[in-house]
Amino acid sequence: MKFDIIGDIHGCYSELLQLIEKLGYQQRAGVFVHPKGRSLSFVGDAMDRGPDSLNVLKLLFRMQDEGLLFYSPGNHCSKLYRYFKGHSVQISNGLETTLAEWRSLPKQDQLTFRKRYMQFYEKLPLFQDHPPHLIVAHAGLKEEMLGQPLSRGIANFVLSGETTGNYYADGRPIRRDWAKNYGGQPWVVYGHTPTEVPYIINRTANIDTGCVFGGSLTALRFPEMAIESVPSLQPYAPERFYRFT
Repeated sequence: MKFDIIGDIHGCYSELLQLIEKLGYQQRAGVFVHPKGRSLSFVGDAMDRGPDSLNVLKLLFRMQDEGLLFYSPGNHCSKLYRYFKGHSVQISNGLETTLAEWRSLPKQDQLTFRKRYMQFYEKLPLFQDHPPHLIVAHAGLKEEMLGQPLSRGIANFVLSGETTGNYYADGRPIRRDWAKNYGGQPWVVYGHTPTEVPYIINRTANIDTGCVFGGSLTALRFPEMAIESVPSLQPYAPERFYRFT
């Protein structure tokens, strides 16, 4: 299969539609299909922070219903799921924007959306494995984790990555650059860590280019390894981007 893998959307619905159109997809019955049989894939974190999380999620719901969805959940996806299950979570780091949208719905629509989101999340694989050449995982997957039984440690890494224990002045955690030591054969395509341009090294590709922070929304065409992107419509926040050296 040939995939168009889209980075972290974070509620940027308008940019998502622009990118899907740029990639050559055509809308049919509320979903998008490609005339040459390509498939959309997503690295996760469809919601939070941006202006239109519910419409992004509703599109993903329709894709799932039609058997067209390839989606890897991220830490924001997990947090919304835990909130809807009644767990105690911090209403911060963007969750508050999604919940504000959700709470603006009529009560019955809130209940319907909550149930549908939980069904959506529970059907998702931890990461996408398209052997032998491609893995799509929200925060990545280390070489030593390839082919291993799922564990809490692997799940935590896939959803949230790995930090050094230190923090930037603005409170953001300093993240480890696991990709610089990757030596596996499959390509690992991921997001989670916003960078100004795609960070491609050692058969890994980080395609979170910070759309919600005023960067761009990026897709990687696989196996061609071609990059397509559209500019963000959101305010530019340069301090939110990571710079790996």
